[in-house]
Amino acid sequence: MTNTRDSSLQPLPVYPLEEPPLSNEPEPFDDPSNYDPETPIAIDFGSYEVRAGFGSQEEPSHVFPTKIVRYKERKIQKALTFIGNDCSLDNAVRSHSRSPFDGSLITNWEYVEDMLAYTFHHLGVQGEDRVSNPIILTEKMAALQAQRSNWYQLLFECYGVPQVTFGIDGLFSFYANNPLGKASGLIINSGHEDTSVIPVVQGRGILSEAKRIDWGGNHSIGYLKSLLSLKYPYFPAKLNDYHFQSMYQDHCYFANNYEEEVSSMFKLDVLEKKDVVLEAPFTEVIQPQKTEEELRIQSEKRRETGKRLQEQAKQRRLEKLRQKEEEYQYYINIREELRDQPKRQVLITLQNAGFEDERDFEDYITNLEKVLKRSRILDVDDDEQDDSNSQESKFDLVDVPDEELNDEQKKEKRKQRLLKANLEARQKAKEEKLQMQKAEEEAKERDRQWREQDLQGWIKDKRAKLAKLIKSRKDKLKLKEEMKDRKSQATQRRMKNLASLAEDNIGVGKRSRQATIDNDPMDTFGANDDDWMIYNDISITPEALDESIEEEYRDIVELEKALLEFDPSFTEEDTLDAQYDWRNSILHLFLRGPRPHNSEDVHQQHQLHINIERIRAPEIIFQPSMGGLDQAGVAELAEDLLTKKFGSVPSKLSQTSLDMASNVFISGGNAKIPNLRQRIVNEFTEFLPVGTPLNVNCAKDVSKDAWRGMAKLSRSDYYKDTYVTKKEYEEFGTEYIKEHNLGNVQYVD
Repeated sequence: MTNTRDSSLQPLPVYPLEEPPLSNEPEPFDDPSNYDPETPIAIDFGSYEVRAGFGSQEEPSHVFPTKIVRYKERKIQKALTFIGNDCSLDNAVRSHSRSPFDGSLITNWEYVEDMLAYTFHHLGVQGEDRVSNPIILTEKMAALQAQRSNWYQLLFECYGVPQVTFGIDGLFSFYANNPLGKASGLIINSGHEDTSVIPVVQGRGILSEAKRIDWGGNHSIGYLKSLLSLKYPYFPAKLNDYHFQSMYQDHCYFANNYEEEVSSMFKLDVLEKKDVVLEAPFTEVIQPQKTEEELRIQSEKRRETGKRLQEQAKQRRLEKLRQKEEEYQYYINIREELRDQPKRQVLITLQNAGFEDERDFEDYITNLEKVLKRSRILDVDDDEQDDSNSQESKFDLVDVPDEELNDEQKKEKRKQRLLKANLEARQKAKEEKLQMQKAEEEAKERDRQWREQDLQGWIKDKRAKLAKLIKSRKDKLKLKEEMKDRKSQATQRRMKNLASLAEDNIGVGKRSRQATIDNDPMDTFGANDDDWMIYNDISITPEALDESIEEEYRDIVELEKALLEFDPSFTEEDTLDAQYDWRNSILHLFLRGPRPHNSEDVHQQHQLHINIERIRAPEIIFQPSMGGLDQAGVAELAEDLLTKKFGSVPSKLSQTSLDMASNVFISGGNAKIPNLRQRIVNEFTEFLPVGTPLNVNCAKDVSKDAWRGMAKLSRSDYYKDTYVTKKEYEEFGTEYIKEHNLGNVQYVD
């Protein structure tokens, strides 16, 4: 049943899904005159973005995505390399972009080498095949030794840097917003590939108690993509990763209370505020508007074409009827000729004609009579003018003996006989139709009398018929959906029926008798309406199902109309339309939002409705089991740290835990999703003892504060205790690590 638009509802705002913008200019270069070989270079080498700049600056001078393209330009037959924002200078180039990361690990170090060269070049670093500046670099918490070893080799042996400092991005961000060596706190750092919870005591990260969840913003984007692919499996447009990324970043948010919002999401007043309509790009074909005169001429042509087709169909039916009459007369003549023949001669003659015996022959003629009767009934609904014309026809040769006629008159006599038989059959069919109408009127009268005499019995019968029709309609609607899937039970059953029929037909001989228009009048298939259910299983089409569903719908409406009039307990809310009202359909609200859907509108065909996905995609860091992870969520990890570690018990927190609770720090690119801070406050309030001071802060810039912490470190006195020199690397090897407050440690107890 197609929903119609409700003009009383204002349309929801539609957000177009734009293609990723192209860069207008390549990555700029720093002024070489300002270059200082003694100033440390801070590089936040993340899996999503690279942020680089000199430690003397307040902001990173270069921020670009961690992407690289090696592209061969055919016109000049030369291989080109594009990095970062330069990958977006051209669509053909951007489609080949790659990342050196596989998850949270770097797997392609050739790409890293090219990206470092690109970074140093744009920073204006000067030197002969070496970099004179100290380097400060980020790494993941509990980074593998192999990753750090490759960084050592790349920086010391390839670029000849004098010294390098490694640190954890979350600790750098915390340091940018807190004094070193004094502040305690709890860091919740949600990045592109993972989320970590790190306790900090007196400025030092306690990595032995830190925890990591293998879920970040990139996983949430992929999860959103999977959810929408399942929600709209036949969506006509192909969406790219940028579209899903923009959906996640622009429209998703953390729920204050996930369970409560899920339970109330599909209430109309809530959905009005929460449902977001996104429209994929498509090319709309606008049909030219026709004038009233053109529409009138077009309508006249359609009517003329319809009349011509009706006339042609009528002529074809008449021709088929003539052929059937001739065939019937042929076999009647054979029966007359064989009437006085010996039985043996009759059997031989019939077998030569393709019949088994006399009974088979008589059955054939009987079924041929039924075929003729059905064919004549087809013409019952012709207009009265055709009937009058037929009645005015003269059949003057029908009663004349053949001996008194020439060959032409004999042919005309046969034609008149067929026309007369057709006219008589049509008149008989009309009489039968009138009898059927009279029978229907009598049935209505009996139904009325039954209703007046036994209203409760009448209501019970009508309700039973209504329930049966509704169940049949539901089954057909379900079958229609299953027909779209070739692996469904309905499709498999149809294939089995086809295979069974094919096996039954193998080796079965065919008669050589003259075929009728229906191919074989011995075939009584279709005399019973139930026979057609086998046809439904084998070759039913969506169009045939739609017609059957619509017919049942009309019968349901008639029954409901009668019940509404005479059954006091049957109300408008009990009708099929009320039950299938889009406002009462959770599936409609989930797929199409709080508005009726017009399936013929090309714009609505290319629209996505995200409602529950807005809170479901980010929720995984609090409930990792929803994403298939056997891990604890952020709130559960924080509860364990604050109430069971550092000398605390659930009923009473230690001073260290109190200090951490009063300085909960949120950082990382995934923290840009709205409402994360409020959700953290709600979760922590639930498990902390009553009266515990709670202070939750976000980084000033969740993406850049890690770099700001690196730059701040390069200007502090503590910097000299954090770096590994090239001499130490050559002496102690690639496994050497210098422990400090902001970095990883050699061993974790």
